[in-house]
Parts: sequence; C-alpha cells; structure tokens
Amino acid sequence: MVHPHPSVVALVGNPRPGSRTRAAAEHLAARLGPALAPVPADEPVPYSTVDLADLAPVLFAAERPAVDEALRLVAGADVLLVATPVYKASYTGLLKSFLDLYGPDGLAGVTAVPVVVSGNPAHALVGEVHLRPLLVELGATVPARSFTVTEADLADLDPAVDRWLDRAAEPLRRSLGGVATLAEVLR
Repeated sequence: MVHPHPSVVALVGNPRPGSRTRAAAEHLAARLGPALAPVPADEPVPYSTVDLADLAPVLFAAERPAVDEALRLVAGADVLLVATPVYKASYTGLLKSFLDLYGPDGLAGVTAVPVVVSGNPAHALVGEVHLRPLLVELGATVPARSFTVTEADLADLDPAVDRWLDRAAEPLRRSLGGVATLAEVLR
C-alpha cells in the first residue's frame, strides 16, 4: 500500500546558506510528496530540510546536538533527497563529511534520490557515478535516476521536475511499498 504521507527530507550539501541547491531540493520535495501519495490539491505535503551550511561550524564538535538530530532525521526519512552542487566533478566535501558520520547501513530503509545542480551539462552523471554508490554503501535504496538540473533550469524548475517525475514516481512508490500506477496517483 502507498504510504499516506511519506516523510520527505531534503539534505542539502551546499556550503553556502540559502543556496540555489537548497531551493532546487525544496522545490522537488514540495512536488514529490503529492506525486507519491495522493492528497487534496489544497493540502500541502510537509517536508523537512537539513541544510549542512547551518551545521558546518559544529559538524566535528565534541558535543553536537544539532548534528545528531539531523543524523536521526535523515536516517528516519521515507524519502531522502540528497542535494549537492557539482564541486570538482563530484559532490561536496561537506556532504561527504556528514554522510561519513553514519556507520554501515546507516541509511538502511531509506529511499534516496540524488539531486545535482550543475553549471555544465557535461556533469549530468555526477549523481549516478559518484553519489548513488555512496548512498547504496550506506544501505539506502536508490530506485530512480538522479534529478539533475543545470543553472539554466533553475529559473523555472517545473518542466524539469515534470520530466523527472514521469519516469521516477512509479519506481519511488514501489520502493515505498506502493503498487499504484502513475495514472492512479494523478487522478
């Protein structure tokens, strides 16, 4: 059965507060909830955001309650959007440092989606080649292709989200235990 309201968490690995990466991840999160579990059109599906730019100063502190809470929130998500800009043809060191705080299978039971914002279309495979193996190593299930956008897409994300959801919504629902077809969800 499709979860009535799967918990969606956007994990943002951009070291800049208020980044375009965060905006893209939150836009996708807002659209993803209703695509995974039908809700009335006027009822928004809540999501949470963990912006690592806010946690960077205390990431390696001896006492770090905010980081520990973020680790619990991320590991408890039904759907985790792992968002990064492209840095040196890969994901950010800040994102890697946070994810390194998990032990083996630290994300077991989580359905993850790599979200990549790139200035160059040549980096379209960063999510698949670099981020997906890391998430799988941590035990997450990654049933759909990465959501990858270029800076040119950021002005109007809806067309990119629509194209991605056409292919990704059903594998994501199945990963969550749902068997509904996309047509049933869009009714």
